[in-house]
Amino acid sequence: MAEPAAVPDHAPDTRVAVVVITHQRREELLLALRRLRELPEQPHVVVVDNGSTDGTAEAVRTLHPWVELIASPVNLGAVGRNLGVARLDTPYVAFCDDDTWWEPGSLRAAADTLDAHPRLAVLTARIVVEPGGTEDPIVAELRDSPVRGAAWLPGPALGSFLAGASVLRREAFDAVGGFSERLWLGGEEELMAGDLAAAGWELCYLEALTVHHQASTARDPHRRRADGIRNTLWTTWLRRPLRPALRRTWHLLRTVPRDRVTARGLLAALRGLPWVLRERRVLPPHAEARFAALEHAQRSSTARRYVS
Repeated sequence: MAEPAAVPDHAPDTRVAVVVITHQRREELLLALRRLRELPEQPHVVVVDNGSTDGTAEAVRTLHPWVELIASPVNLGAVGRNLGVARLDTPYVAFCDDDTWWEPGSLRAAADTLDAHPRLAVLTARIVVEPGGTEDPIVAELRDSPVRGAAWLPGPALGSFLAGASVLRREAFDAVGGFSERLWLGGEEELMAGDLAAAGWELCYLEALTVHHQASTARDPHRRRADGIRNTLWTTWLRRPLRPALRRTWHLLRTVPRDRVTARGLLAALRGLPWVLRERRVLPPHAEARFAALEHAQRSSTARRYVS
């Protein structure tokens, strides 16, 4: 079967759409939408407003009527992305946070790459921090990923991905059921990455793609850390074999701050234990090998610490 022809650089690209989730960040979102509107690919954009009370939905309707808006009455977290993807019929979907935007040409390059590699599910982009234009520290870890993937991959294989800087194959996303409702938000990608790998899909970093990130100050770092600790433990015990799960749990317990935020995350993890045990499904060896390869990098990482 012949490969799909690449879309010319000057033409809109109907192969890829963008899903943005937002909560209480009206001004940041409006800036991101202005940037997305200027892209040469002219992607269809779905914004899922997760229960904002700051006039976000009204501002999007007024200033960006070209956007498809889903106004949820409650904060759905990452599950908002599931709602956005369900509205699409494009083969590929790029995710954005409300304080990120894609570099012109990156979505077209991602679609071309996914067209050329039918078993590739996720492409994660280089992340540039604005306004300074410097690389995010996580980029070095993505570029030097120790994970072994298929020889045909166009970039380093990954064990997980960063949703706000990735383009996904919608078929693969749907096949694993999207993001977990129980995890809500905070490291929710790791569980999906494991399930994608278990199903035979590949994930990789592609240097040619760029996402810009101008970090919002409107965030709750304490909740972010507590949820991240909870989700790390849940994902570990949902999918990892016994010994690796014990190792990762022990490392996390030794390195997280000893404070009330950590205690809240640990308590939430314990409360979810009956659910975790019911849903536990250990990854097959080829998928587990990807997480095993990341253990040293996770321990030494300066970009993935629970320190807020």
